Amino acid sequence: MSRFIEGENRFQTTLFPDRLDDFVSEDNQARVIDFFIDKLDISGLGFKTEPNNTGRPAYHPAMMLKLYVYGYLNRVQTTRRLEREAQRNIELMWLTGRLAPDFKTIADFRKNNGEAIRLVCREFVMLCKKLDLFADAFVAIDGSKFKAVNNRDRNFTKAKMKRRLQQIDESIERYLGQIASADREESVVVNNKTERLQSKIAKLEEEMERLKKLEVQMLEASDAQISLTDPDARSMATSGRGSGMVGYNVQTAVDVKHHLILAHEVTNVGHDRTQLANMSKQAKAVIGTDQLDVVADRGYFKGEEILECEQSDITTYLPKPQTSNNLAKGLFSKRDFIYKPGDDKYQCPAGEQLIYRMNSVEKNRVIRRYWSSACKTCLIKLKCTTGKERRVSRWEHEAVVDALQARMDCEPERMKARRETVEHPYGTIKSWMGYTHFQTRTIEKVSTEMSLHVLAYNMKRLISIFGVLPLIEAMTA
Repeated sequence: MSRFIEGENRFQTTLFPDRLDDFVSEDNQARVIDFFIDKLDISGLGFKTEPNNTGRPAYHPAMMLKLYVYGYLNRVQTTRRLEREAQRNIELMWLTGRLAPDFKTIADFRKNNGEAIRLVCREFVMLCKKLDLFADAFVAIDGSKFKAVNNRDRNFTKAKMKRRLQQIDESIERYLGQIASADREESVVVNNKTERLQSKIAKLEEEMERLKKLEVQMLEASDAQISLTDPDARSMATSGRGSGMVGYNVQTAVDVKHHLILAHEVTNVGHDRTQLANMSKQAKAVIGTDQLDVVADRGYFKGEEILECEQSDITTYLPKPQTSNNLAKGLFSKRDFIYKPGDDKYQCPAGEQLIYRMNSVEKNRVIRRYWSSACKTCLIKLKCTTGKERRVSRWEHEAVVDALQARMDCEPERMKARRETVEHPYGTIKSWMGYTHFQTRTIEKVSTEMSLHVLAYNMKRLISIFGVLPLIEAMTA
């Protein structure tokens, strides 16, 4: 007799087969997916719920949506893998009623219902709001680079194009030199080598002709950049020195308390400087609050963005980057000059007063200029400037930036909250993706794919916070 646990005989027949529901426990996360989507007004979100009068009936969009949400929640994002899972996964059989669409049908659903899928993601965020999870009105904003399906070799910028054409020129010159050397010898081997080199030169000339045609298209683009596989993907610098990727910059606003993603947006701009007000306003609209606190890193620092947030009753917390190289030169920086708002003057390290002299306009910004006449006889002038006098510039709305700096000095712990909050969703989503690229192309389809990732992440967070049965009970109320 075996001393091991034995399974059932696979050939044993049963009078009454087991129900699918018996294989899905009461606390299975699939039940949250099923309950949430069944409660949605699918037709009100833009899904097509009226079948055609002729032809083969289509799959109901609710069933297809359950299939996708389950897949993204369980790290199954490709349509071919979803097709296989629908045929063998008990939980998916329970969700779909044993329907198993082919991969093309699954892919077409995501392609044709992008806007509706993004609205489903927003509906889940509004459910989180209904459950009073955003009461603190404090969010962290950050951006992260995600790879596109476009390979780096199929993306061209001015620098890349120049470097590639130069490499081809050098290769042609090298091969021509080798042919000239071979022409001084006469043998069958040398003749074969010459023919081979000439063939290589012909291929390089064809490649140069192709690149020059691409260069014309590249220069016609607004940002002088072209991607051949995914036309919306762009080359972006990453944190590693000298590194980069072709992809998208995904922006998120994350609730500090529960780490739920309130708002997200996919962009193909490689920096974050113009996203602070945009993402803050989206988060504020979701929460529906009169006042919002926002924390971000120094990559978001831009005076106009901070001013726009201030005008929208959004309190910002982010460090100011050090852009001047005066400290490296051993000179005083602007922070060493103290502004006196009552007198509209600056006090320099030597105690002299820099008074307002003139205005200038730089990049549509009104800049006020201050300097002192005492610089000529100042004993520490060599530590201050190499010019005739030290001039200090002040933006006309610099008071907003000064107020931000005062908040940062009083509440430095806000930056710690940012680090502990906004990195969590990105790390989780990239882990679920397998640290690879998006499956779709163009910014619209990538936005749909990202909405599915965000929906799955938020659902996972809510299940972790409440538990399956309490969450279903809360959604029922």
